[in-house]
Amino acid sequence: MTTTAQGMGGAFAGAPGAAWGVLGGVALCHCINDIMQSLVSAIYPLLHDEFALDYWQIGLLTFAFTVTASVLQPVVGVVTDKRPMPLALPLGMGSTLLGIVVLALAPNYPMLVLGAMMIGVGSSIFHPEASRVARAASGGRYGTAQSVFQVGGNVGHAVGPLLAAFIVAPFGRPSLLAFTVLTAVGIGVLRWVSEWHRRRPVAAPRAVRAAHESPALSRGRVLGALLVLGVLVFTKNAYTSSLSSFYTFYVIERFGLTAQQSQLMLFVFLGGMALGVIGGGPIGDRIGPLAVIWVSILGVLPFTLALPYAGLWASVGLTFVIGVVIASAFPAIVVFAQELVPGRVGLINGIFFGLAFGMGGLAAAGLGALADARGIEFVYRVCAWLPALGLLTVFLPRGVFRGR
Repeated sequence: MTTTAQGMGGAFAGAPGAAWGVLGGVALCHCINDIMQSLVSAIYPLLHDEFALDYWQIGLLTFAFTVTASVLQPVVGVVTDKRPMPLALPLGMGSTLLGIVVLALAPNYPMLVLGAMMIGVGSSIFHPEASRVARAASGGRYGTAQSVFQVGGNVGHAVGPLLAAFIVAPFGRPSLLAFTVLTAVGIGVLRWVSEWHRRRPVAAPRAVRAAHESPALSRGRVLGALLVLGVLVFTKNAYTSSLSSFYTFYVIERFGLTAQQSQLMLFVFLGGMALGVIGGGPIGDRIGPLAVIWVSILGVLPFTLALPYAGLWASVGLTFVIGVVIASAFPAIVVFAQELVPGRVGLINGIFFGLAFGMGGLAAAGLGALADARGIEFVYRVCAWLPALGLLTVFLPRGVFRGR
């Protein structure tokens, strides 16, 4: 590991070199950002009834905001590798705020799509640069920093359905306007975080860092490893998208739950994901991210295979375990990829956060069409086998992390 990241904590107390105040700030804003994202999927039952939408239109909404983010995030990452722009962080949150306003007041389906896309634009700006700030504030504990940063997003995803159930469902779609207060808070915090990032010591040039950090791997080996990591991200996000986009419909149809009860079921899964992210990074710092990837992706397979055949309360337990196990992979995947391509943090963050969004969006669109054709229960029987692709982890190189 490079020593460049050491000592960046400034006046913030905590682990040696770690800027815990900054990490907390970006985690909080990640939470706010992802609350806004999760509200889109959490209000799908409401939109389904209000606008008489088909499943493919529900999938297209997910596609709109996730693919918008996935296309732009690598571009943002490449640009900020050359010229970091931390002041873009509050601007991205501003786009999210406008997207929420459009969703709250949209008179028709095309305007709903536009609002979803504006939220996607906000995420595309936020994720690469905020993840860069988290790494800069890590004090060298990259996995832990990624977990702190990402758990904010998972908490946001978990809280979003609850807010939808207890605020939006009883008071209607215009009540989304209340959430502009949260985004305004996020803009203020990100303005402070961006100022910290602007004032911190300038890192060594990328070429110098790469010479000290790069593992002894050929270009082809690195590209192959990145491809495997990309497939694993697809595996994780296709499965989690099947739950975040359609699980409410599944439990309503199969168990006869109300829309509000279905949101509580979704909360169990998303809460499990938040716990998984908390553990994935620190464990990866201790035993190496490769071991975490193995357990997270392939280890969840028995539980996903059992879910389509489980009863109500067994489904509650299974979705919680699935959330914990599968979510622990992403901090490890991001850190592994950053170590494969040192000095290109923005590009890697943009690709992998963008890939996560894009794969989730494509999966939602495809699974929505499949649900229309074959039924929602068939979707979960098919998706149950996705974690078997975790066997591809065998092709990832060893020795990327020194001492691992």
